[in-house]
Amino acid sequence: MNADDLASDVKDDTQKTSPGKIDQAGRKVLAKVARRLIPYMFSLYILSYLDRINVSFAGLQMYDDLKMTDSDFGLGLAIFFIGYFIFGAPGNMVMERIGARRWICAIMVVWGAITMALALANSIHSFYALRFLLGAAEAGFFPGMILYLTYWFPEKQRGLAVAKFMAAIPAAGVLGGLISAKILEMGGFMGLAGWKWLFIITGFPSILMGIVTWFFLTDRPQYANWLTADEKTWLSETIDKEKQSCASDKSVKLFTRETSATLALLSLLYFSLTLGMYGFQLWLPQIIKGFGGLSDSMTALVTVIPAIFQALGMMVIAGSSERTGERRVHVAVSAIIAAAGFILTIFMTNPWMALVTLSITAFGIWGTVGPFWSLGTSLLPSKIKAPGIGFINSTGNLGGFVGPNVVGIVKEASGNFHAGLYTMAASLLLAACLSFFSEKLLKRGTRIGS
Repeated sequence: MNADDLASDVKDDTQKTSPGKIDQAGRKVLAKVARRLIPYMFSLYILSYLDRINVSFAGLQMYDDLKMTDSDFGLGLAIFFIGYFIFGAPGNMVMERIGARRWICAIMVVWGAITMALALANSIHSFYALRFLLGAAEAGFFPGMILYLTYWFPEKQRGLAVAKFMAAIPAAGVLGGLISAKILEMGGFMGLAGWKWLFIITGFPSILMGIVTWFFLTDRPQYANWLTADEKTWLSETIDKEKQSCASDKSVKLFTRETSATLALLSLLYFSLTLGMYGFQLWLPQIIKGFGGLSDSMTALVTVIPAIFQALGMMVIAGSSERTGERRVHVAVSAIIAAAGFILTIFMTNPWMALVTLSITAFGIWGTVGPFWSLGTSLLPSKIKAPGIGFINSTGNLGGFVGPNVVGIVKEASGNFHAGLYTMAASLLLAACLSFFSEKLLKRGTRIGS
């Protein structure tokens, strides 16, 4: 079957069904793309996220060595997102210019080296500096990968691709819990503390895979030697036609009357989600350690249970969103589930019941990510997708600065996590409202800006 046949089949199929539907031949092409790209992107994101959250496990041991309080540690967790914010939006524009292969290779080598250098931190200030640099180095990866998926998948098929890629988050949580439990027991080997070995061992694979990326990743469909000529032509034409169909593409700048309301809403929505997401993820080992009676390695192992529910939430909710084509309500309901989990945890006196409610939170909060990014990329005009995704990701991830920081401050002041859990629940309820009423809010924002 040649490219014309494929295009003809797609045209016939869309006339018979609904816009955005892909026929069997087209689905085979997209399945081939998914088999090639998604597992590899998944593995890279595992490394990215693991190097971001490994500090949550290291914190079980590094308090005394660096003479940290809870608020000191919370700021160390949070300062990553300042570097992430500053360098997030420019990253996608650089990737558009030099290509994904070169860009992802470069930043992976850099962030892997910085992760390993965290083993050299000998004071609070050096810890802060390295966490800031790590955020700056990682800032280009996630928005770059979301943009990269827009090169290869039409909008209607992109949501599930995003969810499969982002399933690396819970996978990193599971892997982090399993390997951290072993690595933390290496304390004393070659005279290094266990938390130092954790940074060294988790940072090196990023450098290695960054080098592999130079040879493996393909920038665009037209350069894919693993697709036939007909498949490359069909995929390129399908993606290009979708971009051209956006009526709002004419001379679109990042901030205009038409786009500012969308960018503001999506950024605030993502901020509300990430405040709870990273407050939960980065303090989870400490919350579980507070149950009492658990060693550092056992604490790391127990974190695997909520991580499994993260994966379930992402795949179940993304699958439902993909089947129905609905995004807003899926984000809202998932956020409500997560908020309920936080609130229920506060009232649990039995540690294992608290673990159940934390798992409910994990299910809900990571269930939001696939529908959210599918919603976001569908609302943005194609000409501003690159800077728009970067802007939303970097500004929204400032919630990752606020969440862990607030949890650390209130934990030090009150001696428990209750106020922090209430704060994260409130943020998620705000996210649910923003998502559910997004259509009305965007219409009102456009009228105000007119």
